[in-house]
Amino acid sequence: MLETTETLISIFLGIGLAASVGFRIFVPLFTLSLASYFGVIPLNESWEWIGSITALCTLGFATILEVFAYYIPVFDNLLDTIAIPLAAIAGTAVVVSTAVNLDPIVTWSLAIIAGGGTAAAIKGSIATTRAVSTTTTAGLANPLVSTIETGGATAMSAIAIFLPILAIVLVVGLLSGVFFFFKKVRSKFKRKQV
Repeated sequence: MLETTETLISIFLGIGLAASVGFRIFVPLFTLSLASYFGVIPLNESWEWIGSITALCTLGFATILEVFAYYIPVFDNLLDTIAIPLAAIAGTAVVVSTAVNLDPIVTWSLAIIAGGGTAAAIKGSIATTRAVSTTTTAGLANPLVSTIETGGATAMSAIAIFLPILAIVLVVGLLSGVFFFFKKVRSKFKRKQV
């Protein structure tokens, strides 16, 4: 029973961090590194390097660069073009690094589908939001979008680390919101074509 609970919590933690990756790629990786470094969460044996001082410094620097880069007009849209596939990779990695007591085939399948899929879906909807912001406000609202993304990544990362059960509930809510957002956009697009 204890092992099953530990496994579920580790999966919820990974998927919560994957959702956070959808907002910002390096914020959850840095948070994971911090949590591992201070012994808050254990990682899979092959991923323990994430808790090293080298990884902590590297991910911290990358986080700062990413956060500030999204405040540069036009460059933020360019970043989104490479961020969606990177989010899928990073979302997969955080689930693999946190999942415990699972067969490697199950771990990787879950990581690719739930981790990578969650991160890519959220990052895709945010990239769409930024594109709409750029076209409707000439990019003037993009810093607000960037601030909300960074705040969302930070909050979701902390919730995933400290309250993984709440994190999975929020992920379901986020994914439902993404689904309805794209459904609404699709219906508007179909109406314009008619």
